[in-house]
Amino acid sequence: MTAPAPRTPRQQARIDALARIKEIARRQLAAGGAGALSLREIAKEMGLVSSAVYRYVPSRDALLTTLIAEAYDRLGAVAEAADAAVDRDDVAGRWRAAAGAMRDWALANPTDHTLVFGPPVPGYDAPEQTYAPAQRWIEILLDVLRGAAPSGLPEPAPELAASLTAFRDLRAPGIPLPLMAAGLRAWAQLHGLVALEVYGQTDFVLHSAEGLFRDCVEHQVTQLGLDHGRGSR
Repeated sequence: MTAPAPRTPRQQARIDALARIKEIARRQLAAGGAGALSLREIAKEMGLVSSAVYRYVPSRDALLTTLIAEAYDRLGAVAEAADAAVDRDDVAGRWRAAAGAMRDWALANPTDHTLVFGPPVPGYDAPEQTYAPAQRWIEILLDVLRGAAPSGLPEPAPELAASLTAFRDLRAPGIPLPLMAAGLRAWAQLHGLVALEVYGQTDFVLHSAEGLFRDCVEHQVTQLGLDHGRGSR
């Protein structure tokens, strides 16, 4: 296999500048949210004239898109690594691993979590560049659901069934609609629990939200029919 050609000084300088821009941008996001993202302020901190930043990023929205895609990719990589460490037949263990990985990532990276799962940025529409990274964690959950064996799940309400059927047929053919609806509820619950913990909204009730999170995950394992065979407790 041929080794890649070494970077020229100009190429390396561009890579370093982009990394610096993203580093400053993430600090801005941490300090003031997406509304605080400013190419002018980034240029000022880097000692550049404002127009110089546009040699590296064409617009604020383009920079925001890059940061969002990278945040989703980091979550996806963490979740995929956690999932890969579990036996493929242990569907309960895989669900626990994917759920726990999302929580761990969010607590370790609250700025990234808020960027991708927090309030929409006014005037910004996420382009297709963010779609594939955003699906990586969801794909694990859908793959786990294919190994579920639930019983007694109710049919989804008609207003949900139509849109859920379209999503199921596109992304997860073969999964029964009641299981898709239960999986969607579980997905929403995971995100809600993690958001409450990230924003400190459980502190007045619990010394640690981890116990509640683990308890809810175990209820999901049972409800979704993942606790059959291997991985059951």
